[in-house]
Amino acid sequence: MVTFESATDRLGRLLTMVPWLMNNQGIDITEAASTFGVSTDQVVEDLQLLFVCGTPGHLPDDLIEASWEGGKVYVGNAETIATPLRLGRDEALALIVALRALASSGAWDDAGAIERALAKLETASGDAGAQGPSGTRSVSVRIDSDTGQQELLARIRAALAERRRLHLRYLVQARDEATERDVDPMRVLSVDGRWYLEAWCHRARDTRLFRLDRIEVLDVLEADGTPPPEAVPRDIGPGVFRPGRSDTLVTLQAKPEASWIAEQFPVESVAQHDDGTLRVQISASDPRWVVRLVWRLGGAVRVLEPAYVVDLVRSGARSALESETRPPE
Repeated sequence: MVTFESATDRLGRLLTMVPWLMNNQGIDITEAASTFGVSTDQVVEDLQLLFVCGTPGHLPDDLIEASWEGGKVYVGNAETIATPLRLGRDEALALIVALRALASSGAWDDAGAIERALAKLETASGDAGAQGPSGTRSVSVRIDSDTGQQELLARIRAALAERRRLHLRYLVQARDEATERDVDPMRVLSVDGRWYLEAWCHRARDTRLFRLDRIEVLDVLEADGTPPPEAVPRDIGPGVFRPGRSDTLVTLQAKPEASWIAEQFPVESVAQHDDGTLRVQISASDPRWVVRLVWRLGGAVRVLEPAYVVDLVRSGARSALESETRPPE
């Protein structure tokens, strides 16, 4: 069994590896593996992939040269990517826009860090990001949301400033039901173009993220809304999903044609077998959506555990089969 790696992660390593190897010709393969945090077998697989990569034309002279005989690594014919990546004007502007959006959203606590990064980028990008004579900037950012969300944002921010508790009627999409809950607001943040409220949920007795477009009703209460000491903000990395304490850990086995689920859904762990199948663990607050996913993929994915989820898949599939084979009345 080998560790699963997404195509994005591997591409990022290869783009970093080529210039590094070009500038460290003859490096020992074990040292290269240690530098990139992978096994020597993975370095060999990467070099074998590089060997068939190159510029358009795909003739021998267009391909990257790679050799690793005797445990020493040599890479050639890759001068076009032999230097570290540098930001172009458009890329610098894209980063400036992203940082200004982050500053506008209030999703980052250290505003000073954003301003320092912006100052460096604006200096490097010259006139593109600089202030005009009237103090205006040539690049400005405003995060738009619909009127309903703007009103929610204003009310939530007022509740945060006044430390007031909120009552929500919130749509749990996985179960297609609206739940009533009281929460102590902690912050609002924008992730991947969506607004979220992070709050201590008295119903779950834990920190939760609530999408603003799924809040059906929001009432500001008179009760004190100071979050308890155990209300710890989540580390918001790629995506916002974090498993809850009561979630069910479902273990799946996916055939190669369904390996995309490991990148499409938030997973707890992924391991790849030698035959290309994956062992995937997913935390689900309601395993019924996992059951529907397994049915939809028609045999490309099966549930290994827990047993009751396996039974849900089998009983549902059996009922569907019986209804299809039952003669019409």
